[in-house]
Amino acid sequence: MRKQYVLFVIVLLFGMGISAQQKEYSGEMHVTPISLQQKGDSVYVKLSFDISGVNVDSRRSISLVPALVAADNRLDLPEVVVKGRENYNVYQREMALMSNRQKAAYASKAPYAVIPGFKSKNAKTIVYQVTIQYSSWMADAKLDMYEDLCGCGNPARRMGVTMLANQIALEKLIEPYVITPYMAYVQPAAEPIKQREIVGEAFLDFVVNKIDIRPEYMNNPRELKKVTDLVSEVKDDKDVTVRAINVIGYASPEGTYANNQRLSEGRAKALVNYLMPRFDYPQNLYKVVFGGENWDGLKECVEASQMPYRKEVLEVIESTPGESSNITANRKRTLMNLKGGEPYRYIVREFCPSLRKAICKIDFDVRNFSIDQAKEVFKSRPQNLSLNEMFLVANTYEKGSQEFIDLFETAVRLYPNDVTANLNAAAAALSRRDKVYAKRYLDKINKSLDIPEYYNTMGVLEILNGNYDKATSHLNKALEMGLREAKQNLAEMAKKQENEILIEQQKGKFRDKNRIKDAKNRLSLQK
Repeated sequence: MRKQYVLFVIVLLFGMGISAQQKEYSGEMHVTPISLQQKGDSVYVKLSFDISGVNVDSRRSISLVPALVAADNRLDLPEVVVKGRENYNVYQREMALMSNRQKAAYASKAPYAVIPGFKSKNAKTIVYQVTIQYSSWMADAKLDMYEDLCGCGNPARRMGVTMLANQIALEKLIEPYVITPYMAYVQPAAEPIKQREIVGEAFLDFVVNKIDIRPEYMNNPRELKKVTDLVSEVKDDKDVTVRAINVIGYASPEGTYANNQRLSEGRAKALVNYLMPRFDYPQNLYKVVFGGENWDGLKECVEASQMPYRKEVLEVIESTPGESSNITANRKRTLMNLKGGEPYRYIVREFCPSLRKAICKIDFDVRNFSIDQAKEVFKSRPQNLSLNEMFLVANTYEKGSQEFIDLFETAVRLYPNDVTANLNAAAAALSRRDKVYAKRYLDKINKSLDIPEYYNTMGVLEILNGNYDKATSHLNKALEMGLREAKQNLAEMAKKQENEILIEQQKGKFRDKNRIKDAKNRLSLQK
């Protein structure tokens, strides 16, 4: 981490004399630096101006401009103006004649001081003190002096002896405390038998009213390959035992219900007959199912489209729920009569071909693995692992390591709706201070679930967000339920808050001692 530094007190007490080489004035002016100091977000500059014995031309004035100067930056500080007799008298008259509004406007851009610069027996010395906002470039700045002899807006020229302070002492800032989050993970329940399924869709092309598959017809080569690749994937996995190969046939809604059932069942059987000679599974593993007329698919197509009378079509589909032959027949009649049949003709032309599909769903069991075996399986087929197996593998790595985090992120990707998977993924995300993903996972968990690990994770998230009251509430719930990590996180939060108080003190924002005391009292109550 890059260290931050601030300016420390510089006291360079050496005089600055300016010879009377300019015709604008005679005598010598002395500017003496007293201190250059940064505290928190402010820089304090203190100088002494002595113009005793200086005589400025009666009609002229001289502006003395202190400036902080670095390589690519310069900041002019409020000027000190020294005026000749006539010029000073004019200034006095102008000030006396100003209205209150004019005086207020003048004050916003007025010099630090206006001093009479003509012969006088009285010493003319002022102490110059200004405070400015600190910027990081000032760490390398020096303090120079410039003079403006004309007041015409041209850049002020550097004086003969200009450098008031050129040495910077560095003081280390109090660095923000970085908490160490203590995350708690939930071990998922073991699965005695890991039952899984894999699903693929095929949109096969058939000759009108025919149920036999022509492998080279239209898009059939591509669609058949999708199904055979799916079955091959499972067939080639030696850790898998297939329980059933389900082929589910769906029909598009046009035509009669009975004919649609005949076609979809026949086409599903045709796909089974295509697969059987290519894979040596027993015939009794193959199951043919009539999925019905694909009204759900039609609804999705309509919702995603800009078809004419879209709203009315959706109302017809949604107002007549069910899948019996009478219901679907009534639904079709209503659509065919809607707006002279225009939307129905659009549906038949644009949507129905994609609604005639077969789904191949393979049900299978995956054997259980030892931890060492699971490590190897995770590299190639993580979907064959249970949540419990991935948890056990994760705990062979250091908490917070990339391997540790990868396992929990893979687990939630494979089991996106599982409470334990989301909770552990959120905890893993916070171990690397990823608040965005942590919140995404936590939002998927039912807030009514009384899980101590959930409260602990929420507490850490709120600490990182700076919401200490909410964090305290969550962590106390987890602590009441006996979770030791919650106590550790409360201690980390206390350190963070104490550190923030010290930083605020350094910045000068807690100048009131009572405020400091109150802040520390609140902190002690949390401890």
